[in-house]
Order: sequence, then C-alpha cells, then structure tokens
Amino acid sequence: MSARPRVAVLKFASCDGCQLQLLNLEEELLDLAERVEIARFLEATSRVLPGPYDLAILEGSITTERDVARIRELREASRIVVAIGACATAGGVQALRNGADAAAWKASVYPDPDLVAMLPRSEPASAFVKVDHEVSGCPPSRRELSRAIARALLGAEPDLPGHSVCLECKRAGHVCVLVARGVPCLGPVTRAGCGALCPALGRDCYGCFGPCDDPDPAALARRFRALGLSEEDAARRFRGVAGEAPAWSSAAADLASEEGGDA
Repeated sequence: MSARPRVAVLKFASCDGCQLQLLNLEEELLDLAERVEIARFLEATSRVLPGPYDLAILEGSITTERDVARIRELREASRIVVAIGACATAGGVQALRNGADAAAWKASVYPDPDLVAMLPRSEPASAFVKVDHEVSGCPPSRRELSRAIARALLGAEPDLPGHSVCLECKRAGHVCVLVARGVPCLGPVTRAGCGALCPALGRDCYGCFGPCDDPDPAALARRFRALGLSEEDAARRFRGVAGEAPAWSSAAADLASEEGGDA
C-alpha cells in the first residue's frame, strides 16, 4: 500500500443516501482525507482519478449490463472492495421487482419501455464480483461506516455486530413490540447496528440491515402466522427492503409452501 492509500467511492442504482452518510462523518471524513488520497467521490468533488485504488467503496445495486461492466472494472482496479448499504449488499428496494413482472411494470410507467435497459433482477455487488467487506443498513450507521473504512485501510476485518436488533432493544430497555404489542417485527432476524431506531419509536423493525448471523426465519414466520398474518403478507415482510437476502427468501419460501397451521 502506498504512503497515502487511494480511495474511490462509486454509485450504482441507489438514492445516494449511503454516500450522504459518508459526508455526514464530517470531522472524521476530514481527518480521513488527510491520510488518504480521495481519487473519486463525485458526491463530494468533481476530481476523478483513474485506478488502481487501494480501497473502493460502492453503494447501489447492479441493475443494468453497464453496471455489470462497471463493477467488474472496479473490482479489477481495486485492492479492497467494500459494499455499503442495503442496495449494494442485498439488492435494496429495487430487488422488490425480482418477484414480480418487471417488464409489465416498465411498460406501465414509461411511454417507450424499450428505451429502458435493465437486467431482469436487481442484484447486490457480490452476485458479480468478490466483495471483501459489507456494511448493511438503509442507510448504514455512521459509526459502522467509520469503523469499517478504518479497519479496511488497516487490513483488518470490519468487526461489525452479527447479533440481532433484539439485543439492542434489550440493552436500551425498549418494550418489545412483537411480544407486548403483537406487531410483526423483523428484529429477531435482523442484524444490529441501527441502534434499534424503529422499536425505540414504538414501531416494528423492517429489516433494512439485512439478516443477522444466526437468524431463525422459520420460527419468526410461525409467530407471524399466529398473529393472523396471511402467508402473502408475512412473506412480503420478510422480503422487505433487504431484497433477496437468503434468510429472507427462505422464510418467504417456507411460508408459501405451507398449507395452513404451524410448520
């Protein structure tokens, strides 16, 4: 690694919220800029330097053939690749089309749908290239972003929490919305890191940080059924904004295959 590591931040299909979280690091970002060379970060500067890069940070899902070509070029030019946010790590909101007729949606929205080029599915970066580290969230927390970037530059693992949001609720003393209020909550299978923001406000977790390290979606699915949710509604909650993450998809498949009663 050079004396000043070269860092690039790139966007794919996304809302730019993850890049804004990087800018929200404020003083930490200024400290980082003194220690690295920001080679590309269009959200912050018009300066663009070609690779190779010591660290590439990307947000957004892969939704077009051009995206596929760009992500492969980025991988070849980068020593370490870190994907940040729900779109880059699990397909994001765009992945909701993966279980629907995307062509029909396109035709209903655009007057000339043939001019809109897109892949049949919205995929995370890891579907096409090797991703060294992932930081979940919609958007990811500033603390986790800061820690993951610093440790990646040092050649270490991000060391991010793998337990569920439920542990964050317990630590903060929040009343469980699933048990006490009977609200279908994805906290038991969702990775911690958000600070249990939604349960702290009395609403259910919707899974934007992706699955925790040891989720049991089948057990939670049975709980949802006991609360009176239909198979379709319960499966939709598991898909959520985390897209097609494996734990979510398996729970949705289990629910769809059930014919009433507990599994």
